[in-house]
Amino acid sequence: MTEGRLLETFVELADTLIDDFDVIEFLHLLSGRCVELLNVDAAGLLLANAAGELQLVASSDEEVRLLELFQLQGDEGPCLDAYRLRREVTNADLAALSGEWPKFAAAAADHGFRAVHALPVRLRSEVIGVLNLFSSAPGELGAGDLRAARAMVDVATIGLLQARMIRHHEVLVEQLQTALSSRVIIEQAKGFVAERLSLELDQAFAVLRRYARSHNRKLSAVAGDVVARSATVRELFERPAGR
Repeated sequence: MTEGRLLETFVELADTLIDDFDVIEFLHLLSGRCVELLNVDAAGLLLANAAGELQLVASSDEEVRLLELFQLQGDEGPCLDAYRLRREVTNADLAALSGEWPKFAAAAADHGFRAVHALPVRLRSEVIGVLNLFSSAPGELGAGDLRAARAMVDVATIGLLQARMIRHHEVLVEQLQTALSSRVIIEQAKGFVAERLSLELDQAFAVLRRYARSHNRKLSAVAGDVVARSATVRELFERPAGR
């Protein structure tokens, strides 16, 4: 990772902070850049819903998405500890130190991950989510990567601020809930596109993102049209799957 590339990423992320802000797309871009810039293999980002329960809103790939969902369903794992304890949580060798979260450690190994670092996302004094960074080899994050990861968390917070989520607590809860609801629609659309175009889920998600960007539309809006079988997205299914 170079400082120049990190700065370029912050500029790219800042360019997304516009009036018609799509928080889901922003957070997916952020998780992808974590993998690109840091010495990690996957990243996932979870936000708390209106009931204070964590839900997955962004992931860098399908493997980490499934692992994050397993973690939430099993109520065991680093992201839950980071959220509840309001501090960073690290396990540098899940195979050797599996006692904390035995079920999660076994699932992580099945998905090819050996180490995890969870960083709470703070909005002023309130913890509203967690950024999880996964590695396929054991070991802790280097000092430079850890500083950059914390900066990524700060960027996530800026994005949520730009979405006007902190004018007061009720607005914050309402807009976070909207983002989480949008994620459900996106998952449904991803599955539909994957089935129609005979793609893997990661590929189907890439198709949705490219279509939304090329048509200057929100990802959540495109996903809603796909789920509703709207004629407005017919072109999406007419394109070759690899494009």
